Amino acid sequence: MKDNKEIPEYLYDIEINTLQGSIFDWSICKGKKVLIVNTASECGFTKQYKDLQKISEKYADSLLVVGVPCNQFGQQEPGSSDQIQSFCSLNFGVTFPLTEKVDVKGPNQHPLYAWLTQKKYNGVKNSTVKWNFQKYLIDENGKLIDYYYSITKPGSSKILKKIEKAPA
Repeated sequence: MKDNKEIPEYLYDIEINTLQGSIFDWSICKGKKVLIVNTASECGFTKQYKDLQKISEKYADSLLVVGVPCNQFGQQEPGSSDQIQSFCSLNFGVTFPLTEKVDVKGPNQHPLYAWLTQKKYNGVKNSTVKWNFQKYLIDENGKLIDYYYSITKPGSSKILKKIEKAPA
């Protein structure tokens, strides 16, 4: 685990930097559902950026998509922060937030992904990140709703019906 840091109980207390290097401001997520997706620019699923941008725009009042670049699967995100930002903007018109490139599994797993993948932190379920573009849906109060493997498209009814469901 990165720096052996204690994992906060509350998702929004986890520190992660933006792609530009400043601390990500979780307050922009409060009151919205959040779809956290580990991304990669050279993956067969990279075209999902287009659908992620689409749902980000369609549900802008109730959803925030957050892309988390990762180079752990097939070395498919080799670029620098500037290269990643440029690639996403130019090729897919991405305007949703992107974080720094992190490890989503293994000994250097970022605390965000420790929280997302371990029931002892998220209180809901355990999971393993299997590949790029795995998605984690968080409710308006920062609680894990569910996760979806890469093959589940962002516009899938499985995801959309949970995004559209009124807050509990």
